Amino acid sequence: SSVSSSALSCDPKSGTIAYPAGCVIVLLHPKKNEQSHIINTSRNPFSAVAFSHDGKHLVTGESGHKPCVCVWEVSGAPVADVQAHKHGVSCVAFSTNGSYIISVGHQHDMNVSVWDWRRGFIIASNKVSSRVLSVSFSEDSSYFVTAGKRHVKFWYLDASKDRQVSSTVPLTGRSGLLGDHRNSEFSGVACGRGQMASSTYCVTTSGLLCVFSSSREMDCVCVLQTCVCVSEDWVFCGCSDGVIRVFSSRNLTYISTLQRPHRLGGESVSPRRPVGGDMRTEAGYTQRECVCACACACV
Repeated sequence: SSVSSSALSCDPKSGTIAYPAGCVIVLLHPKKNEQSHIINTSRNPFSAVAFSHDGKHLVTGESGHKPCVCVWEVSGAPVADVQAHKHGVSCVAFSTNGSYIISVGHQHDMNVSVWDWRRGFIIASNKVSSRVLSVSFSEDSSYFVTAGKRHVKFWYLDASKDRQVSSTVPLTGRSGLLGDHRNSEFSGVACGRGQMASSTYCVTTSGLLCVFSSSREMDCVCVLQTCVCVSEDWVFCGCSDGVIRVFSSRNLTYISTLQRPHRLGGESVSPRRPVGGDMRTEAGYTQRECVCACACACV
């Protein structure tokens, strides 16, 4: 249903993985080795999915005629929906505090909308000039970042959230300073957490891992990455050779490599350790972080 990371989401609480398969959202429970399903009654195929940060809800986007953005309980019960796009939804995401949902339309729609899903109206919207492939909210929910073809943009919500009337206002955005990478296609974005909350991490389709500072300037670049997942201390990158590489979120120092999962019935392979580097043991990062990273690398 989708070719970007917006078609895969991992519940940070339980490790449950959600992905679309036509008109169905598959919920994979790795610890139980079980699946459950959410079925779309409108028969439009799902194109994007994301968990809320508390793991209680899912938001989905559709493609096709009159596509909906819909909020579901993880049990499969629909909670709310809105039609904010004309041709399809490429990306969806909950704000970190769970109050808002961002949705981005397909390249023929090019509309970015912020939805107050509990009160039932769109608080802000604007247009983008480039195809968007990924979106991520900041830790304090004051802004979010979209990334795509020659595009990294920071969108700010403070003015929109303070409005008390049920009307839509223009969404304020400022472009990232791409420098020599202004022609790159950014396939994934993740806002920092904890002490690194002011940083924003992106990967490009050519395999570059980039970090933007609070002033939207590109600070560091590493190579050979295809998708990204971030915790406070670590940046997990899925790579073109099927492994996951772990970097420090502070300076992008290489930490370790998590090998591809062994095939069923085969022997497992231990993580590769850098020679002479400051290596953390497997206990240095949690099982939950590894599950999220593995889900990210599947895209």
